[in-house]
Amino acid sequence: MYTVIGDLKSRAFRVVWMLEELGAPYTHRAAAPGSEAARAVNPSGKVPVLMAQDAALTDSTAILTYLADRHGQLTHPAGTLERARQDAMTFRILDEIETPLWTAAKHSFVLPEAQRVPAVKDSLKWEYARALARLMDDLTGDYLAGGAPTVPDLLLAHCGGWAKAAGFPADEPRFAAYLKRMRARPAFRAVAGQLQPG
Repeated sequence: MYTVIGDLKSRAFRVVWMLEELGAPYTHRAAAPGSEAARAVNPSGKVPVLMAQDAALTDSTAILTYLADRHGQLTHPAGTLERARQDAMTFRILDEIETPLWTAAKHSFVLPEAQRVPAVKDSLKWEYARALARLMDDLTGDYLAGGAPTVPDLLLAHCGGWAKAAGFPADEPRFAAYLKRMRARPAFRAVAGQLQPG
């Protein structure tokens, strides 16, 4: 039994989605970043945290990779060329797709107000749109690293929802089709159904 700590409006969504995909038993405890509940398991206060085998695992991508490897699903085996390509795609998404989203978030509500530079968001939106178009140019099938979803697909699909909520460009038709495929998955729908409106 796993325990996921973190609000589903955060990157904790990815972890719960992975657990649903795996069919692994888990409990979910909503906790905002920096909250007392988050700091009780992670001194930095960052979420998500996965409690597994009496250990607190942090960083959503590290957690996804751990779960995929442990359960032998949604991943290629370690040490294979397919896994190297999968990992390269994971790092590309973190670097080129998630980074502009996270930087925009920091300049919207994370950083102290005196340190925010709201004007940077226009540049970040351009950077995101360009990176997304290039990524779609490189997509040769339905998924990023083979004929079935793997870790980078969960990351990218989650970023797609984040981008929409943040007002980032959403007019890339190939990405829209990709998101439709990923959001049609029963595991995604199960987690999306847990989100509270508002």
